[in-house]
Amino acid sequence: MRYGAALAISTLLALPIPSQAQVVWTGDAVQTALSPSPGDPIKGRAIVTSRQTGLCILCHAGPFPEERFQGNLAPDLRLSIANLSVGQLRARLVDPSQSSPNTIMPAYFRIDHLQRVAPQFAGKTVLTGQEIEDVLAYLLTIKSP
Repeated sequence: MRYGAALAISTLLALPIPSQAQVVWTGDAVQTALSPSPGDPIKGRAIVTSRQTGLCILCHAGPFPEERFQGNLAPDLRLSIANLSVGQLRARLVDPSQSSPNTIMPAYFRIDHLQRVAPQFAGKTVLTGQEIEDVLAYLLTIKSP
C-alpha cells in the first residue's frame, strides 16, 4: 500500500510546467538545471519540510528538529544523498524510478507513463523546475563533503 500513497502524492499535488523537453538524461544523472535561476536553499528547505508541497518528511527524516513525526519509510535525507553527485540528485527528484524501478518515491518532474492520475492533474508535475532546483540547493547544504 506504500506505493499507492506515493502515487497519490505524485498525482494530487501536480503543478503546471512549460515543457519537460528541458530534461536531458546523461546516464543516471540530469546535469542541466531545470530553471534559468539558481536554486534557493531557503525555499528548498521549506518545500522539503512542507506537508503540502514536497512531502519529503512523510517518508524521510532529516535535520529538522522543529518538525515532529518525520518519516521512516526511507533513509534519512543525509544518508539518501551522501554518495550522489548534483546531477544524480537532480535525477532522483525528476524521476527516481530511473535508478530504482521499485521505489515508492514519487517522480516530482514527470508527466508521462503515470497511472491513475486525476483528470485535473494530467499533464502537470508535482514540482516546477525552479522548485526542483530549490530543493537541490537545500540538499547540497546538508550533504557531507
